[in-house]
Amino acid sequence: MPERPEVTRIRERFPEAVREVVTFRGDTWIVLNKEYLPDVCRFLRDEPELSYRFLSDIVGIDQLGRREPRFEIVYNLYSFRTFTRLFLKVCVNEGEAVPSVTGIYPGANFPEREVYDMFGIVFEGHPDLRRILMPDDWVGHPLRKDFPLGGEEVVFDRGTLGPSVAEVQTPHPGESFFGKTGLSSRE
Repeated sequence: MPERPEVTRIRERFPEAVREVVTFRGDTWIVLNKEYLPDVCRFLRDEPELSYRFLSDIVGIDQLGRREPRFEIVYNLYSFRTFTRLFLKVCVNEGEAVPSVTGIYPGANFPEREVYDMFGIVFEGHPDLRRILMPDDWVGHPLRKDFPLGGEEVVFDRGTLGPSVAEVQTPHPGESFFGKTGLSSRE
């Protein structure tokens, strides 16, 4: 299968950037040296023929015990001009930082914070890198494979949550909770 034009253009522009290209089930994954990530993203976004202007998501993957480097960060890009998707991947070991792409894709702000919160991967140059899902005083990063699986007991207080499911009277067939089917609560 011939190489996609995006890959060829990246190789021409940044000869040292591409470590590997994988095509699987119609998707193309470009593994980059992390130092080139911002430049490649900017190139893919700004090049008129490519126009990868939409960052769909950023995900982290912990490969503990499977391969080195331990962590993979995957960037899911989409071009509305060519209607194609492209995945960029950078790999880092414990304690290595990844350049932030928030200056190129402002929508990377929350996904980078989520990857930081869940995996502990630092995004160098991020404008506000702090926890987004876990409490500020949480110790550790819960999606890491070495995070303890034991849990903390959480006590729920019924408080004023309303009636239990058993106490709710369901309507008869042909009726809604507001009366006959089709009528609103105001009629």
